Amino acid sequence: MKKYIIHFPSFQLRLLLLLLVATVITGTELNAQDSTAAPVVKKKSFVKNTFEGNYLIDNQTVMVPIKGTFEFDINHRFGTIDHQFKDLFGLFGGANMRLGFNYTPIKDLQIGFGANNYNMVVDYSLKYALVKQTKDGKIPVSITYFGNAAMDTRAKSEALPIVTTSDRFSFINQILVARKFSEAFSLQGSFNYTHFNNVDGYKDASGVIQPAMKNDHLSFSVGARYKISPKTSIIFNYEQPITEHYTQDVMPNLSLGLDMKSSGHDFQVFFGNYGNTIPSYNSMYNQNDFSKGQYVIGFNISRLWNF
Repeated sequence: MKKYIIHFPSFQLRLLLLLLVATVITGTELNAQDSTAAPVVKKKSFVKNTFEGNYLIDNQTVMVPIKGTFEFDINHRFGTIDHQFKDLFGLFGGANMRLGFNYTPIKDLQIGFGANNYNMVVDYSLKYALVKQTKDGKIPVSITYFGNAAMDTRAKSEALPIVTTSDRFSFINQILVARKFSEAFSLQGSFNYTHFNNVDGYKDASGVIQPAMKNDHLSFSVGARYKISPKTSIIFNYEQPITEHYTQDVMPNLSLGLDMKSSGHDFQVFFGNYGNTIPSYNSMYNQNDFSKGQYVIGFNISRLWNF
């Protein structure tokens, strides 16, 4: 009788078949898992450092420091330079100064307080980042709201035409829109609404006091920053009045300067037409005319701490 011998596969062949079966089973399980997995949602990545800090000369920027940031500001404006050597280009003339304090208690919200030597005015501010520019371009601009309320604290006898407490207050509200086009260049525009509860007046021919200005004032601003080195930038700001008042025109502001940044400080030196440190007074009462060379030299110093 003929004998049949059954040859079993070699060890290598059996191992290969085992790996093939395991691969098929594992692939089936992975495909089943992939079909039920939740889609990955990419987190928004926002553009950083559109500007170096809160100030663009006399205007605010869209920037709001990170939560827990405390900021101390010194804003200083000398007299106009048109008297030349008589007062050393305004350095020996009358100066306006403000000391300010800002804090960011929660994300995207900053509150502030300031004291000004002009008319003993104190001011309170609020700033909130509404929209932030994203790196992927889906949100092309940053939008921030800034509001400031100022109060004249002089005695009534020194603060004519103040009669009631309400007469002491003025307000400015701004919507700031900015875009960072590159690491070097950022551009910002803003729409500004200013209100004074009481305004200056004059006596007409019959002796009746008439308001010289309207209580409400509209303007718009355009500003820019261009970095010439990692820590130094050329800065520019222009504000154009829109409202026409009864007897007194408001002069536009044209300013140019340098911004120098360090890890905890931001220093700006510039010249421009605004001689005040209070935004509502600058916007509504500026009488310095750049066509007549009525510029002032000024500087802003900011020191930041993080808690």
